[in-house]
Amino acid sequence: MRLTTLFTIPRVLRHSDAMGAGMPPDDAVVLDAPDPSLRVALTAASAGDHAPAAELLAATRRHAQWERRDACVSRLARTSLHHPGWLDSWLEESPEDPDAVLVKADQYICQAWQIRTGARARNVEADQFRAFHTVLRDAVPVVSAAAELNPADPVPWRIALTQARGIQAPREVFDTYLAEANARDPHHEGCHVQALQYLCDKWYGSHEEMFAFAERAADQAPPGSRLHALPLQAVVEYLIADEDTPGPDPYTSRAEAAVTRAQALSDSYAPGDREAAGFRNHLALVLWSMSRYEEALTAFRSIGVHATTFPWTYFGDPRAEFLEARSDTRIELAMRIPFFRPSPGPPASGAPDWERELAPRSVAIVSTGPTEVARAALICGHSLRTAPAGSRHTYVEIVPDPVRGKRAALLPEDPLTSAADNFTTAEDWPALVLHRTPERSSFTLLHRGKKVTHHAWETATPATDHAEATATAAALARVYGLTDPRPLAHVLRAAGDPARHQSELVAALGLPPLPPGYGGGQEVLTELPGARVLARRGFLAGMRDTMTTKEGVHPEAPPEEETHPARWWVLRTAALLFFTSVAVHAWWAPDIGWFSSTVTTLLAVDSAARLVRALRRRPVSSSPPPAAS
Repeated sequence: MRLTTLFTIPRVLRHSDAMGAGMPPDDAVVLDAPDPSLRVALTAASAGDHAPAAELLAATRRHAQWERRDACVSRLARTSLHHPGWLDSWLEESPEDPDAVLVKADQYICQAWQIRTGARARNVEADQFRAFHTVLRDAVPVVSAAAELNPADPVPWRIALTQARGIQAPREVFDTYLAEANARDPHHEGCHVQALQYLCDKWYGSHEEMFAFAERAADQAPPGSRLHALPLQAVVEYLIADEDTPGPDPYTSRAEAAVTRAQALSDSYAPGDREAAGFRNHLALVLWSMSRYEEALTAFRSIGVHATTFPWTYFGDPRAEFLEARSDTRIELAMRIPFFRPSPGPPASGAPDWERELAPRSVAIVSTGPTEVARAALICGHSLRTAPAGSRHTYVEIVPDPVRGKRAALLPEDPLTSAADNFTTAEDWPALVLHRTPERSSFTLLHRGKKVTHHAWETATPATDHAEATATAAALARVYGLTDPRPLAHVLRAAGDPARHQSELVAALGLPPLPPGYGGGQEVLTELPGARVLARRGFLAGMRDTMTTKEGVHPEAPPEEETHPARWWVLRTAALLFFTSVAVHAWWAPDIGWFSSTVTTLLAVDSAARLVRALRRRPVSSSPPPAAS
């Protein structure tokens, strides 16, 4: 590791906050956030009511809003996999309803792909493939019925294109389905995306055929159409193929052109526009993979809170991958700014005020009194406000500081979780940190300075896996001394109303109710009886207060150490020389990581400190002073 790497750490601490200006906090980011009307339909469907979904889809059919109809059908179909009762009752009530049949057709496709998973074919078991093809064959009559019930609708043909790709339909069938889709809407994004998947190299086409199709569709698209970003999706498919090509990359110029076209399209949409979220997420990924970090930061700012499943799901958990790429972009840019240069200013006006509108409302419920919390939180790096919550609990929230402390910059982004991590260290009582945004509610349980478990509810996310919910419930029950974790698991698997489920969990744990106003303003403990502020202390002052006894005095100084033998001096001097030489070599050698270099440096410093301390305490002479004449 080079010494220059060590020098970039102060730059990150100084400039990373400025690089994150104009972006919403992590907890405000929601995956595939629905618009208000779709959110109502999804919530009602999860509760078993199909009426809002029927009304929504009927409106899209009457007004020929085919792009919106496609998005709504996909979300409702995925919801029906986990809450099928509402769709079954809808079909029983209206078996010839073109909207209900369309959702049922897409449900077959979603179910088939859930069985197959998104893994490469070589990683899918034979039993999965058999079940996958069986479900896709069962979907054929339902897809045909959906197309017949509403002949002008291109969405059944998007479903047919997806089904054709799964059953390995020949090219003639694919061409027929695509022609039928284009006859109804020649610029339908969903149909073109499925066609691009069929033509990519990992399915039945090639890189050249995929790029040619995407570029032709973009050239023919009207101004403002999201098809102008279709070549960018081809770039993503090419990048994930990860093929080593001898010589220059033959698709570099086409990738650059796709990025330029997508950036122009992004500029035509307002920051944070939900309609542009899909291609903006692809744009951010491509720019980040090209190490064009300044442009990637602009793309992340334009995305706002609207992360999407694709393309991030190709690399792991989509939300986590999105947040990691966004954080990496900030760090890379901060590392390039000289330490003494002023941090960049905030972006130009026009972006939403994410911090004011969508910053998570956070509060912690600590299972001990305010006095104990105050003693434990002396060096947490943040200003806190506490208020009694009954006789045995305490509410805690963050008091925003005008200037963030240097230690806070080293901690994770969420300040309350960082503070709770600190003040629960070596304590027997736990802290439940709760976060709430308009679309998402979550909690993190901390005990003895460690994160025990975490869970989140999102408006349109399906129910949590049973095994995962059971494990989380067991961890909660163990920490809070509950004998039956099943009521907790029931709340964890609930879906549709994140804020209500969060409140139900707090009640199931036997904790005090959430403070009045939680979820609205940022600071809700101000008016509670007994509320007090614990001001952020400097590190040395906090250490001094931490070492103060209950009587308000410091412990007595330890007795003076005895004289060390000659062997102790020889060993410590040899250790200092050894660790110093190893540290110098580690920082100089490029193939040694920063962790090993830092460890050896700390060992050398520790050896030197021990020698200096022993030299200062060593008596100058062992003989008594001469008597005065």
